Amino acid sequence: MPTSSISASVLDRTVAPPVQPLARVVLPDAEVRTLPSGARLHVLANNAQPVVRLQAVFRAGKLAENRPGLASLTARMLLEGTTTRTARQIADEVAFYGASLECDSGFDRSTLTLYCLTRHLPTLLPLVVDVLSNPAFPAAELEQLKTRTIQNVRVERKKTSYLASERFNELLFGAHTPYGRPFDADAYQALTVEEAQAFHRAMYSFGNAEIFLCGDVAAEQELVAAAFGSAHARETIPAATPAIDEPIISTLPDRVAVAGSLQASIRMGRHWPAPTHPDTHRLKLLVNVFGGYFGSRLMRNIREDKGLTYGIYASVAPREFGTSLVIGTDVKGESADFAVSEIVLELRRLQEELIPEEELETVKNYILGKFANELSTVFEQCDKYKNIVFLGLPADYYTQFVQQVETADAEALRALARIYFAPEAMQVVIAGPAGE
Repeated sequence: MPTSSISASVLDRTVAPPVQPLARVVLPDAEVRTLPSGARLHVLANNAQPVVRLQAVFRAGKLAENRPGLASLTARMLLEGTTTRTARQIADEVAFYGASLECDSGFDRSTLTLYCLTRHLPTLLPLVVDVLSNPAFPAAELEQLKTRTIQNVRVERKKTSYLASERFNELLFGAHTPYGRPFDADAYQALTVEEAQAFHRAMYSFGNAEIFLCGDVAAEQELVAAAFGSAHARETIPAATPAIDEPIISTLPDRVAVAGSLQASIRMGRHWPAPTHPDTHRLKLLVNVFGGYFGSRLMRNIREDKGLTYGIYASVAPREFGTSLVIGTDVKGESADFAVSEIVLELRRLQEELIPEEELETVKNYILGKFANELSTVFEQCDKYKNIVFLGLPADYYTQFVQQVETADAEALRALARIYFAPEAMQVVIAGPAGE
C-alpha cells in the first residue's frame, strides 16, 4: 500500500473531534396523581431495562427535627426491624431478590429507596410499606446505632477535611440552624426510643410523602398506587423555615487547630443565589470555569502549576432554604495561606479579565456534554425531575439551562463575577496544624 494511503487513514489525534450542539432538552413527562392517603405518586415509565426504582420521600430531614440528630437516627432505625420483621429478616429478604433497600436522611428530606428487578416489585412492595409504616424501634439496636454513630464522628473529627467543612457550615449558616448545626454527641446520646417514635408518627405520614416510581413500571404502577394510597394519612407537622442570618465575614481566615496534623484543609465560599434565580445558569458556567472540572483554573493553578494539592474544586450546594458556593482543597500545613492567596488571585482574574473564547467554548462543551450524559438513564432523568419538584423550579428549567449556557458571553460572565466572586464576600476556614 502506498505511504500516502496509510497516512491518510491514520487518525490525527492533535485535532479534536467536531462538537455537535446539544438539541433541545425535554425531560420525559411524569404522570402525577394524588392518592387517597394524601401522598403524591410520580411515575416515569421506561421499559429499556427490566428494573425499577421506588423512592418514598418525606419532609423529615434535619429541617424538621426538634432535637439535634433525631432525623438521621429515625431514618436509620427504619431498617432495624418492624413489628413483623427483624432487621435480619428485612436484609435477608432484600438480598434474596437481589434488591437494594436504603434510607437516607438529608438537610431537607429523608428518602427510602428500593432498587429491584421489575418482576420482584410485587413481592417487595409489602416489605417497603411495612418498613415505612410499622418500624419497631428496638431499644437495643437504637443504642448500638447511637454508639456506632458517635464513634464514627469521633474518627471523622480527627480529619482536617471534616473539621473545615463543619466549621464552614457553622459560620455560613449559623450554629442555631439545621444547615449549620454541628454534631453534638451528648445530645445524640440522649435521644430516646420514644422521641424517634414520635418523630416518625409526625413526619412519616403518607400525607407528607412524594412517591417516585421510575423504570419498567407500566404494569406495576396501579399496584404501587394501591399500596401507598390505602395507608392512613396521619396529621403532618409542617417543617419550620430556618432563620438563616447573613454571616459576618472576617477579613482573616477562621482557623481550626488540629494538633499533630501535617495537612491543612481549606473551605471558602459564601451564600449563593437559589436555583430559581435568573442568574443561576450562567453562574453554573462561571463556577465550572473557576473550579468545576479537571481543567478548571483552580486545578491548573493550584495543582498543575504550583503543585500544592492533588485536587481542588468549586461547587454549588443547593438546599431548599439556603444555597452555598463551596471551594475546597487539602494542602500541606505550611502551604495553606499561600493556597488561599492563589484562590483569591483566581477570583480577581474572573472579575478583571474576559474569559478567552477558546477556554469558554471548552467549558461550555464540557458542561453540556456532562449534562447530556446525566440524562442517559430514566433514574437520572427522575433525579432531574425531583429537583424541579423539591426546589420549585419551572418546567422548562433544564431547557433554559442549555440555552443560557450556549449563549453566555465573556462580558456577561465578567459582570456576574464582579457581583458574586468578590474575595471580600468569601468566608475562609483553614483546619490544620496549630500555629499555622
